[in-house]
Amino acid sequence: MKTRAITGVIFVAVMVASTLFGPYLYSIFFMLLSAWCLYEFYGIVSCEERAPNKALGIILAVTLFGLGSMVAMNILEAKFLWLITPLVSLTYIIPLFQKRSFPFNDIAYTFLGICYVTLPFFLFAKLGFINGVFNYYIPLGFLILLWTNDTGAYLAGRSFGKHKLFERISPKKTWEGFFGGFILAIVVAINLEKYFGSLPLWQWITVAMIISVVGTLGDLVESMLKRSLHVKDSGSILPGHGGFLDRFDGLLLAAPLVYVFLILIS
Repeated sequence: MKTRAITGVIFVAVMVASTLFGPYLYSIFFMLLSAWCLYEFYGIVSCEERAPNKALGIILAVTLFGLGSMVAMNILEAKFLWLITPLVSLTYIIPLFQKRSFPFNDIAYTFLGICYVTLPFFLFAKLGFINGVFNYYIPLGFLILLWTNDTGAYLAGRSFGKHKLFERISPKKTWEGFFGGFILAIVVAINLEKYFGSLPLWQWITVAMIISVVGTLGDLVESMLKRSLHVKDSGSILPGHGGFLDRFDGLLLAAPLVYVFLILIS
């Protein structure tokens, strides 16, 4: 627990700093973080029957994220996003020369990683530009709500947990933990509206509800992935926590829905 706590505090401090110090550091940090998570995803799914093109997939992901960020910051026009087209084509062409038994397995998992990991991280990063100019309060609030939900769920589950939430996938998760995280996230959302502003109270509360419900499902989806592959953690880079992908499993499903919600009501 001591190792886990120290690692968590240091990592949270780095993430908060990257969010506060302007759009360039913010975009670069989350681009690199998403690339590492993609690397972990490719690592745990790779085997004889499926071998995603790790190098090309990461290059495609970083290019997409980088171009998208520059468009969000009005450095490039949106038409430059089409520069990823040759990389997409290469993903299909390269297997022609590899003589693999299941080439479309490799292609499918290469793109699955980008859809499952890179696009959610990119849409999370877009939260910082949701109003046309960089505003760190919204992505920072998202992260605070994500961490709050996890903390509330852990504490409530540890103290009161009796009824299993989804035992087949995650034996330790309970309904008591889920509602503990949900309630704490709502309480924090009320305070975010008071101290962060940027969104009306009902929107902060809705964002908290999306993060709590869908973030929990995202956690279960990653657990399902690891169970199906007989893997305990996505990596070991974070002592006591596993890999980066393990820490952001809730973000992968929640960030796209929060982004879509804020775009639709803006």
